Order: sequence, then C-alpha cells, then structure tokens
Amino acid sequence: MQMDTAINKASALVEALPYIQRFHNKVVVVKVGGSIMDDEHALTDLLNDIVFMNYVGMQPVLVHGGGKAINDAMQKAGLQPQMVQGRRYTDERTLAIAENVLCNQINRFIVNFIQTQGCEAMGLHALTSNVLIAEKIYLSGADGRRIDLGFVGEVKNVNARLLHLLVQADSIPCIATIARDAMGQRLNVNADTAAGAIASAMKAEKLVVVSDTHGIRTDPENPASLVKHLTVDQIGELVKTGAISSGMLPKVEACVQAIQAGVNKTHIIDGRIPHALLLEIYTEAGIGTEIVL
Repeated sequence: MQMDTAINKASALVEALPYIQRFHNKVVVVKVGGSIMDDEHALTDLLNDIVFMNYVGMQPVLVHGGGKAINDAMQKAGLQPQMVQGRRYTDERTLAIAENVLCNQINRFIVNFIQTQGCEAMGLHALTSNVLIAEKIYLSGADGRRIDLGFVGEVKNVNARLLHLLVQADSIPCIATIARDAMGQRLNVNADTAAGAIASAMKAEKLVVVSDTHGIRTDPENPASLVKHLTVDQIGELVKTGAISSGMLPKVEACVQAIQAGVNKTHIIDGRIPHALLLEIYTEAGIGTEIVL
C-alpha cells in the first residue's frame, strides 16, 4: 500500500512536469475571495499552493478581497451597510473599517504566512506601496442624475513596473484592494475587477479567480450544468440569457477584460476544493471553468 501511494505521488509529479516547464517565469494573477477568506484552513491551503508555485519557478501575484470580515467589523461598530442599486455605499467610517480589515488584518496575515513558508512577500495597498490608481465612480439614476457611492472607485492605472520588479526579485506581491486616486484620496475598489486590471497591465499568462463557486453553469441552480471551457463570445450569450448574473458577473467581466488585453487564459475555480489552484494549473483535467478568446 505504501508503494502504491509513493507511485501515485511520483505519477502526479511527472504529470505536473510539462506544466511546470510551460509556466516557468510566467506571471499568474490569483484573486482570492468569497467564503475562502473566512475559512482559515482553506485560505492557508491556498496560500501553500501559491508558495509551491513560487518555488517551482512561477511568478504568482495575489489579489484579495475581504470576505465577510468587513461586514462583521461594521456590525461591531454599529454600522448598517447601505446599498445603492446593489452596490455598497462607502462613507468615511465604512472606508476606515474596510481599510483596517483588508490592509492591517487580512493582508498582514497573508504576507506573514507566506514569509513563514520561506518565501518573500510584500503587502501592497493604500497604506504601503500603492500599485492601484483609481477614479471615483458614480451610478446613473432613472432620472439621469448621478448617484454618489461615496469612496468607491474603479481602477484606471496599475503600477505594473513595480509588480514586475517584485516578481523578478522572487517576491510575491499581495494586493489589498484599497486604492488611491490621482489626488491621493483612498478608494475602495472591487477585488475582481482590480485583479482583471492587474492581469491586463502585467500581460499575465493566466488570471485565476478563486472563490466559493465551482465555475460557470448554464443553469445556476444545477451543478451538473457546469461548463469546463468557454470563449468570450459564449460568455456574452450566457450574460444575455441571465445564466451569468449577480456575484458571478464581476468575476466574468474581469476574466473577459484580461483575455481581451492579451492574457492567454483565465479560470474561475472553487477554493473549497483542496489544492484547487494546483489542480487547475498542473493537471490535465483541471477544475472549474476556463475562459479563452
């Protein structure tokens, strides 16, 4: 039995070899979000996968959201989330809480964990070396008026040069999505769209969106309708039919943006599956949904 186990492990390594060779010195942007951020075991498993990628010669860039931690912190502070057309209104107190949770808690935990595994890592956000330049966004009301969302922004520029310097120095950039605008004002930005902008600016080999969904389904209620491979045109049809909507929409839009900017492949995978990231990148079968041009 021990010999069979050893042989299976060796076979897995041999299967991974061509992928290790193919992606050597290639940038892979990994966005982590959803309930994965609230499950320390799942998160540390994923971070171990990223450390593995770094050790075998890939250049991972990590982008993360805040999971439910921001909502929990707001509740403790006696703040009720205010939603405008499905988006969170972000006032100064909400921004301060989001910044503390994302930058001082989650990002610090991620960087410290990676460093304990023997890799170099750097936290990047509005409180350190900022790589995301954003612009305040507004919504349009039914009467044509602009609707203010507070301190909410959209990424307009990425300091790709700094990110390339870091990965070439064998350091893993860990990006919390609190950005700054041209005047230095802090803005909260969507982590999915930020990851798409980063992958686009770096001309990454891959963008992998890790969340708590198995991938894209033609019927969101039917797990058997999972689609393994989609083109950008097919994505457009699924958006039209409503099969892709709600929380899946910004993930898909980030993937499409990256593909159209020259990223070779994008993936949406379920981080609750042990070693989901390695399975997607280093095995023939892969998991989740891959999106290509």
